[in-house]
Amino acid sequence: MKKDIRKTWFFQQPPAEVWEYLTKPELIEQWLMKCDFKPVAGHKFQFINKAKIDAYCRVLEVVPDKLLSYSWKKGKSEEEFTVDSVVTWTLTAKNGGTELQLQHNGFITLEDQTAHNNGWDYCMNRMTQLINPSSNANTNA
Repeated sequence: MKKDIRKTWFFQQPPAEVWEYLTKPELIEQWLMKCDFKPVAGHKFQFINKAKIDAYCRVLEVVPDKLLSYSWKKGKSEEEFTVDSVVTWTLTAKNGGTELQLQHNGFITLEDQTAHNNGWDYCMNRMTQLINPSSNANTNA
């Protein structure tokens, strides 16, 4: 049975501003990892951590300011991987700000799910500090 991660955050900023942190490589690098991301369906990209490829990805769906989905494979190469999953971000305008939902689906082992769950908590805390340095986003995970 596959295991999934589901998390929700709330930001005071409008969806367009939160969207930038999910789609601009220079901003993604500040809270997640260096990457060659482009918000274009079909675009292949990689997340780089400490000069090493951490994840092989391909953009699956893009609806500006609303939805972003990409494959997330971890392993020796794009063809030889141990994690084959999908990351989906959903942005919803709510209460004058943005509700940001993360779904990371497709984990086979509890260890991989736990490691990625902890990783998303760490990265999203960094993103929260960047977007909203004076206060914290609410987490409803």
